[in-house]
This record gives sequence, C-alpha cells and structure tokens, in this order.
Amino acid sequence: MKLRWLVPLVLFLPFKSYAVDAQHGRMTAVTIQSGAITPVHLRPEFESVIHLPEEVTSIVVGSPGSFHVEHNEAEPTFVYVKPAVRTPAQSDLLIAMKSGQHIMLELISDGDSAPATTAVDFLLEYKPRKSSVIFAGTLTSDAQATTADPAKPRPAVSPLDQELAFQQSINAPAWTKWDGQQIQTSLGEIRQIGNQTIIAFSILNAGDHPVEIVPPQIQMDGHKPKKSKGKNILSDQLQVRTYQLTTARLDPGARTDGVLIFDRPNFKASTQALFLQIAQADQVDHPILLKLPFTPPLVANAR
Repeated sequence: MKLRWLVPLVLFLPFKSYAVDAQHGRMTAVTIQSGAITPVHLRPEFESVIHLPEEVTSIVVGSPGSFHVEHNEAEPTFVYVKPAVRTPAQSDLLIAMKSGQHIMLELISDGDSAPATTAVDFLLEYKPRKSSVIFAGTLTSDAQATTADPAKPRPAVSPLDQELAFQQSINAPAWTKWDGQQIQTSLGEIRQIGNQTIIAFSILNAGDHPVEIVPPQIQMDGHKPKKSKGKNILSDQLQVRTYQLTTARLDPGARTDGVLIFDRPNFKASTQALFLQIAQADQVDHPILLKLPFTPPLVANAR
C-alpha cells in the first residue's frame, strides 16, 4: 500500500497534528471516548492508516462500494482506508477491538473536486483513555493499586457501577424475542438522576453463532402532524454520556449486561417517543428499538 512506510516513523513523533508538506496530509492522535464519532478526511489515490491500541476483531463499513477498508491479521492493530470512487462520498466505519470496545468513524471524501489545500488524514493514532469505559471483570491501573495497597482509600462506586452490578444479579431476566434477530433483550430499571437518565439492560445470544454488540444509542422518533411540510418522520439521536457492557462479543447462549446514561431532553412532541437502540455489528441497519418512558422515576441518589 502506498503510504504504509509512514507508520513506523510517526510512532516516534509527539502525539499532535502535523502538516505534511506538499500533500497537505496530517497525522493526528485521537483519545478514545465512549460514543464519540471521529471524522476522517480522505482523498482518491491516497491511503489512510488507522492505528488502534489493541487487536482489531471486526470491521463494518456502511458503504463498501464507496470505500476500501482493509485489515490484515499480520498487522492486528492497523486498518487501512481509501476511497473506492473518485466522486464525493461519505460513510460510517465501525471497528471492534479485542477488549469489546468500539471505534466509530465518519469517512469523508470530497473526490477529485476537493481543493488542493484540503488536508487529508494520513494517520489516526488512537490512544486509550484512563477514564474511558471500564468493562466488567477488568481493573484499571488505579483499581489495581488500590487492591495492592489496603491502606489506600477505595474510590467511590459510581451510579453506573451500582446499576450494572444489580442488573448482573438478576438470574432470569424476562427476555423479549424479535423477528429476524438472534439476540433477545431485557430492559432493567430506568432512573432519573438530576437532568440525566440511567438505563440498565441485558442481551442474550439465542442463536447458534457468535455476535458482537455495537455501542447502544438513544433515539427519539415520531411523526409530524399531517399538515406539516417536509419529511413525515422525526428522528433524533441523543447523546450518550457514558455506558458499560460486561462484554461486547457474545458466543451462542451467552449474555451481556449493560447500563448507560444520557441527557434526556426537557420536552418532546406528543407524537415522539424515546427508544434504546441495540444492534449487532453485522446488522447495524436493522437495530432493535426498546421503548423508554419519557419521565422515569426521580431519585436523589443511585442505588
């Protein structure tokens, strides 16, 4: 591939953006953040490199006809991307890593019509974040230090951790089956803490082959009044502040428990409703929508 020789050189550079003379390329360090979508600016004839902090297990691109995305097991932490067409194109790219974390990117190519001065992302160097999503069963360096030193004060347990532990303690959730889906779902407790809503849920792989679960989303859908102009469907994606999953990869018969926090809007149209959106990595275009109450119970503190 044309620009792979850049990778070993850039790893010795400080982690910030650099301008590459003549080609207006840049190499950027990106800190992993839960729910964040990173734009990647591409150009025909140029190949961009995405370097992850751990092994890549799967890749899903929304428009494979518009972008070439490659991953080689011999280079388990690298993904290579370039436009497949010379016209302007745009698509989403989802990368799953061995720990279960997901990276979401927006691929953008202005095609041959892009101005010569437009920057191209030659390299995205993803760096882990100490305060990022913690998957159950793993310890951060801070948690390990606390375990090793009994005299050190233990950190306070977050509302997310409390709700996740309670959801895990439910031995037999009430599972809901969905037509055309091999996963089943169970909605747990929903609470309002201040201006935010916290949701607990579980997912079961009832099929006969493994699946991966993409990061959960919150969606507000509805219909406009009949006399309104424009599109009849109202759909908004709400920001997920943070979430936890015990695991993102489910073998047949396996279960994962999750919890998330999002900012609930202050009001909505009478025709709109809130949904928790859950999807498999290989069926992101066919998500499961779990309807949520707009006004959950208000509590001063979590469990």
